[in-house]
Amino acid sequence: MPPDVVALSPPPVADPLSAPPLRLLISTGEISGDLQGSWLIKALRAEAAARNLSLCIHAIGGTMMEQAGAHLLANTTSLSAIGLWEALPFVAPTLRLQARVNAWIRTVRLDGVVLIDYMGPNVNLGRKLRRMNPSLPISYYIAPQEWAFRLGEGGATRLIGFSSQILAVFPEEARFYKARGAAVHWVGHPLMDMVGQVPRRAAARTRLRLGEDSKLLLLLPASRSQEMRYLLPPLLEGAARLQRRHPTLQVIIPAGRQAFVPAIRRQVRNLGLMATVLDARETRQRKAELFAAADLALTKSGTVNLELALHGVPQVVGYRLSRPTAWVANHVLKFQVPFISPVNLVLDEPLVPELLQSGLTPAAIAHHGEALLTSDTARQQVLAGYGRLRSKLGAPGAARRAAQTILDALPLNQGPTSTPSSSAP
Repeated sequence: MPPDVVALSPPPVADPLSAPPLRLLISTGEISGDLQGSWLIKALRAEAAARNLSLCIHAIGGTMMEQAGAHLLANTTSLSAIGLWEALPFVAPTLRLQARVNAWIRTVRLDGVVLIDYMGPNVNLGRKLRRMNPSLPISYYIAPQEWAFRLGEGGATRLIGFSSQILAVFPEEARFYKARGAAVHWVGHPLMDMVGQVPRRAAARTRLRLGEDSKLLLLLPASRSQEMRYLLPPLLEGAARLQRRHPTLQVIIPAGRQAFVPAIRRQVRNLGLMATVLDARETRQRKAELFAAADLALTKSGTVNLELALHGVPQVVGYRLSRPTAWVANHVLKFQVPFISPVNLVLDEPLVPELLQSGLTPAAIAHHGEALLTSDTARQQVLAGYGRLRSKLGAPGAARRAAQTILDALPLNQGPTSTPSSSAP
């Protein structure tokens, strides 16, 4: 059994003097899914308490979900990759995990299921659960970005066949699924909840001991092993070029996973880059103040792009797959996507620079980074776009609205019903 997969244990025994708890299973993968899942679990527990409901939550995800109050069945945060060959090392452990989860779900009575992103495994799990129980409420929260990409000529989706409802975080996502006959609730994006919690820039820079005139570059390269291989080297070299042009430029590299720290530090030393590498724990603790203090970020595509945008940090976004995987995606699967960054996808415009495949070079990274560091016009253009982005992500309270919608769909709900304030556009 891989080290990140823990043994599945029996569900906690309910107090025999009380009503049996409503039993939820939440499934996700990767670090971003673990974070979103932890926020949802906190909202579910708060909403259940407000309704005088007893709730037992089981999770396939990560330690943040466990810390939020879920009974963790398996840790999936390290079992992910994008690509064909890149995914091969994870096939066997994923299949073993799925087999154990499949055996477990036959032993428990579930009142509801929530699937968060993590398309391949969650689609398989959703289909299996639907076959086992045609009436089981299955909610898909933060659906994969099928609304943005296409494979070949198709625009079909596999989610509607087994999902009871889809809780959309983007307006275009809600429209996409609604047009295809799904029951959709637009709840808004949970990252909007952090807008009011952003530290003041001056206070964050003081805590980080940054000088008045010094600028801070964040380098955010990886949460997957393949990203360490394909993204980290050009991003580091791009940062080194910027630092040579601006000797007072401070560079901080928050590690996406603790296992990546030694490799990042080794490559930093080899390049002669003056940078501070934060371990995963310190990254989680200081993330908000790092984002509040930053002047520029060099980063991969993903949820982090939205986080940076909401903190007002200009960014250069890069992504690269192996050449064989990229060739198959382009020529065999006919994969098409207008943009790779969620910021550009939601706005449907090239607001932040995107450097993909052969275009992800140190020279190009430094070129775009230089403009965002030194040109007030370029920075203001990006910041104005971030303002437009916020208007498309809904109001704060997305996790609470999602929790209300999920609980409303559960059987034997004896508490007062709350209706989410947002619906599909």
